[in-house]
Amino acid sequence: MYVVVGLGNPGKQYDKTRHNVGFDVIDILAKEYGISVTKIKHKALIGEGRVGTEKVLLVKPQTYMNLSGETLIDIYKYYKVDLSNIIVIYDDIDLDVGKIRIRKKGSGGTHNGMRSITKCLGSTDFPRVRVGVSKPTPGQDLADFVLSRFRKEENDSVEEGLDKAYRAVDAIIRENIDISMNKYNG
Repeated sequence: MYVVVGLGNPGKQYDKTRHNVGFDVIDILAKEYGISVTKIKHKALIGEGRVGTEKVLLVKPQTYMNLSGETLIDIYKYYKVDLSNIIVIYDDIDLDVGKIRIRKKGSGGTHNGMRSITKCLGSTDFPRVRVGVSKPTPGQDLADFVLSRFRKEENDSVEEGLDKAYRAVDAIIRENIDISMNKYNG
């Protein structure tokens, strides 16, 4: 079983913001796999389905970004899934819009949602797909930046990055993380 968690904030005011690219990728996965992500459980919207022979749980935490770990620890304990089968998708200001980066493990860095998850799970040993949202301009508040929407001229790159992230997750599930990393990193 795979648990695929897209990070974001609940509420219409956060739709399509830089911080919600994780939710956007979950929406693409849900559409592609025919999975309805509408059930409320574990402080999240979840949906269960299959990808090939694998059972998959798609998750959009509803705790707000900084408490994402609360959802994930509940799911981890309930489903008793291996950490290596938990894939977290989130925004990264250190990557340009349209770029993604897949890692098998690593720290949460400065990302508060990832810090919450690593703290609650007590581990950094789970795969993640980072989706580039670019850096704020000098002097721009980071919180304001990640809660902003993409500029019109970034739209094509955003769509490209979200599509790559969906395909990377699909490759992790259907093949393995090494193949996905080779296809989509760099």
